[in-house]
Amino acid sequence: MREDKQLLILTHLSQLATLALGFGSLLIPLVLWLMQKDKVVGMDAEGKKIINFQISLVIYFIICIPLILLLGLGFLGFLFLGIISVIFPILNAIKVSNGEPSTYPLSLHFIS
Repeated sequence: MREDKQLLILTHLSQLATLALGFGSLLIPLVLWLMQKDKVVGMDAEGKKIINFQISLVIYFIICIPLILLLGLGFLGFLFLGIISVIFPILNAIKVSNGEPSTYPLSLHFIS
C-alpha cells in the first residue's frame, strides 16, 4: 500500500462534481474508493465516510420532497442539505491534507 494524500483530497472534492456536471457526487467517489481502497493508505476509511455521507444525503433529499407540502419545510431542508453538501467535502479535504481525521455530520452508517 502507498500513501497518496492528493488522491484522498481528490476523493473528498469529487463530491462537488454535481455542481459542474449535474451528477456524480456519489458515483465518482464510489468508483475511486472501489478502485483504490486496497492500494492507498486511508482510502478505505475515507471512502466509506464519503459513501455513507452521500447515501445519507440522497435519503434526506427524498424526505424533503413531501415536507414541501408541510409549510414549505422541504425547501428549508433542501437549502440546508445543499449547503452542507458543498461545505463538508471542502472542509474534509482540508482536514485530510493536514493529516486530521475527517467527519461528516448527519451521516448514517450503511457501510462500516
